[in-house]
Parts: sequence; C-alpha cells; structure tokens
Amino acid sequence: MASLYEQIYHVVRQIPRGRVATYGQIAYLVGPPCDARRVGWALAALRDHRVEPPVPWQRVVNAKGTSSLGSGQLDLLREEGVRVNEKGIIDLDRFGWDGFLAEQTPSDEGV
Repeated sequence: MASLYEQIYHVVRQIPRGRVATYGQIAYLVGPPCDARRVGWALAALRDHRVEPPVPWQRVVNAKGTSSLGSGQLDLLREEGVRVNEKGIIDLDRFGWDGFLAEQTPSDEGV
C-alpha cells in the first residue's frame, strides 16, 4: 500500500494545468485518515524532498480560493492561465477542478 503522502501526491498530479483544487478536496479524494492539514504537510514536505514525477503543488489552494503560500504560488497559477482577482482570489466555480481521477489512487488498486 502506498504511503499517505504518496496517495496525496498521486491525486494532486491529476489536477489539470489551469485548474485548482482545495486542500479539503484532495483530502476527500484520498480518503481517511487524510484531512486538509495532512495535505498541507505533504505539500510542505516537497520543499525538502523532491519526488518524481513532480507534484504540481501550486494547484492546491485554500477553501476561500486564495493562496496559503503567497504571491509565488499565484504567479505560477497565472502562468497556467488561472485568473486571480485584485484581492488574490481565484474563482473556484470557474477554475476549480471537478475531482475526476484519471485512474484510481494507489490505495484503491486491487480492491
């Protein structure tokens, strides 16, 4: 069975370019015992530990549609075509990912 972080990274890799998901949405898709805080911890771990294939961490935002990490994250999202308003808010209805997984998460394989 894949570790919790590996499961989180697997789901985050499914978010298409130009779309975003929330920490809570990723936690829901991974399933228990994952929660939004653990998603944040997993993404924060990428600062010190690179994984392959790369994880598009910038595509995960908070439930308000804002960055928890600052302008660098928003700049990367803008480069992908995500519109950020003057208050730093992303319209989740327009740019939010529908959560459709291209394949099963590692924890679901063989079930």
